[in-house]
Amino acid sequence: MTEKGKLIVISGPSGAGKSTVVFKAIGNRQDICFSTSVTTRQPRPGEVDGREYFFISPERFQEMVEKDELLEHATYVSHSYGTPRAYVTEKLNAGMNVILDIEVQGARQVRQKLPEAVLIFIIPPSLEELRRRLEGRGTDSPEAIRGRLERARQEYAEADFYDYILVNDDLEEAGRQFEAILTAEHLRAKDRMELLRTED
Repeated sequence: MTEKGKLIVISGPSGAGKSTVVFKAIGNRQDICFSTSVTTRQPRPGEVDGREYFFISPERFQEMVEKDELLEHATYVSHSYGTPRAYVTEKLNAGMNVILDIEVQGARQVRQKLPEAVLIFIIPPSLEELRRRLEGRGTDSPEAIRGRLERARQEYAEADFYDYILVNDDLEEAGRQFEAILTAEHLRAKDRMELLRTED
């Protein structure tokens, strides 16, 4: 019997290194994939439907919302994005662990619709370190960095419902901790009760 996969939701402020931690942890594992979202925006050059996103019309998106076909959804700069429930369910039933990188509000929606999802909030060791990382990128203006730091404070205040808080101070250690969470979640007794059956 194929063991069902886990939905792993990761959130955290811009600059926390979420994707870097995940890629460090999963390496070449074949049992983990990132969820593919739906979006109403047009594909950018080089983007392929079904790879970066599922590109759909605003009408189809609204239909998916009304039929509860999305685990979470949000609108950014006049374009809508969401996580298709059917895609995630198919991957989980096939034994894949699905990683969903979304903001706190989306994670709260997922928690309501899929309570068994594993929620991990990834943060830098301090807001001062976050400032250094953002400045080190060299891509944001001082005003944009101030905005990102303020947004981080808001996210910290709202993130009291996550299962784990992972501090990305040392990348190697953070990757090991992410793997440890995944291992522990797959060993939960409630998911393995069939192993205790003694009848033939």
